[in-house]
Amino acid sequence: MLEDRTTAGSPLTAWPTAYPQGYAVVDVETTGLARDDRIVSAAVYRLDARGEVEDHWYTLVNPERDPGPVWIHGLTSEVLRDAPLFADVAEEFAARLDGRVLVAHNAVFDWQMIAREYARAEREAPVRQRLCTIALAKELALPLPNHKLESLAAHFGVVQRRAHHALDDARVLAEAFRPSLRAAAEGGVRLPLHECRPLTEWADRPAPRIGQQAGGPGGYGGYRASSWRPARKRPACPYPNPGRYEAGKRLKQGMRVAFSGDTSVERELLEDRATEAGLHVATSLSRLTSLLVTNDPDSGTSKVVKARQYGTPVVDEAAFGQLLGDVEPASEG
Repeated sequence: MLEDRTTAGSPLTAWPTAYPQGYAVVDVETTGLARDDRIVSAAVYRLDARGEVEDHWYTLVNPERDPGPVWIHGLTSEVLRDAPLFADVAEEFAARLDGRVLVAHNAVFDWQMIAREYARAEREAPVRQRLCTIALAKELALPLPNHKLESLAAHFGVVQRRAHHALDDARVLAEAFRPSLRAAAEGGVRLPLHECRPLTEWADRPAPRIGQQAGGPGGYGGYRASSWRPARKRPACPYPNPGRYEAGKRLKQGMRVAFSGDTSVERELLEDRATEAGLHVATSLSRLTSLLVTNDPDSGTSKVVKARQYGTPVVDEAAFGQLLGDVEPASEG
């Protein structure tokens, strides 16, 4: 049970006005890590501005597909068969998130899974900012052996009861987040907040058959990546690379484009559009990259860092969308 540890003699007399007024500490368990994977359970602890718990909520979710790594989350097809669909819990989930900063351990993953589920349900998650507790631990320079949740929990003396159970993981994170938040406030540490852009388009692929789950020799049963996570190969770009994009000019067929971070349009749809326009979609960034598309140029990802080093032009998703509407044909001959 989380307790109110606020004391009258606390040296922190005024909470920084720049800090958010509420947080939603979230954990989701999923069928896997890919864009096609689904949420099988979700939990939210709502906290006030000082990190004190207001309430908590938990639900199972029927993923309408194979539950994936049962040996991790423990949720079989039988357990999930009568659970509500995500569309059935979307409104209540949204009420728990509305107006709050989404807090999670490796928050970009939880946010992307949640955003995709809402896109499938043709709705929008009411989340505008997220905070990753891994990033916060780094900002606070906590002496952790690694950045796993169990290490963060151990540092603050929080006892895990059921690892990989969404409700308990969210509880553990909420307990560890509160002293982290207070340490940041007392030390004047800027919270590593990032903008959340909801998905505006979604295209599902065929789902794997329900019922293939762990249970065979070695515990893997029918859960084989090659059987339910289709590989995707793009055709080679037929045009030579004309060089770097120049601000104010048109994109040209053959240019190498890389993407980094969250996008409001689902990433693979953007990549499909780029390919159809005659651009080369690059999975990494090099000196040959013509353009980097990112909504967060200050994120510090490896692609953003390399773009700075190489002087690679950077545009955001909205600008890239406009550029895609008028791509210059490749030079003949």
